[in-house]
Amino acid sequence: MKQKNLIRITGLSGVAGGILLFAADMLLYYNNNQTDRLLNMAQAADWRIELSGVFALLATWLYLFGVVPVYYAFGKSRPYIQITVTVLLGAILIAYGVIHGAYTAIAVSAKSAYWHQLNMIENTRLAIETNQLMRLLVYPVFGILSVLFIYQVLTKKTYYPVWIIPFFPLLPFLLRKQVKNLLHGQWEIIVWGGYLNLIVILFLLASLISLWNKNLD
Repeated sequence: MKQKNLIRITGLSGVAGGILLFAADMLLYYNNNQTDRLLNMAQAADWRIELSGVFALLATWLYLFGVVPVYYAFGKSRPYIQITVTVLLGAILIAYGVIHGAYTAIAVSAKSAYWHQLNMIENTRLAIETNQLMRLLVYPVFGILSVLFIYQVLTKKTYYPVWIIPFFPLLPFLLRKQVKNLLHGQWEIIVWGGYLNLIVILFLLASLISLWNKNLD
């Protein structure tokens, strides 16, 4: 019972972290009058940018609790696989918060350029390039995690059901361009703007549901 409660509490905390980081994204670039994210960040109020950064820190802490159910779900795997999957997932969730910090830098640079009538693209170039460089470092980690996770689930070496595989972030990530093409207007800002958080929230929620009443012995 203690293990079930731990899985439930940490799972819910991970989902809450994802929702909080999604809110941090919306604070940066949601605007109900236009869909240009860079311009929206440039026009965002100071309090929104500040609160977005604070939300990102709190969200990252909560996000990390989401690795606990995954750790227990891999209890049937070899210990080194169990630990590797947990560490890789934790590294990715930490990266979410760090990369959001670079978005905050983009927002500040865009805001400065907007109010001082500078070239916004050039003024945000360094922050955007930093953001993209950090993403490149995360992709190999995500690739290794995806192979391990999907293989272990398919070979029934975890407590996860096979149906969780479509909810693992790999498929939604590969289909991200197709999803973006379906979005228009404010839905593009909401869904595409917070897409990476939404696919992780979906996975953590599916993970929590699949383990909610399961006996992991």
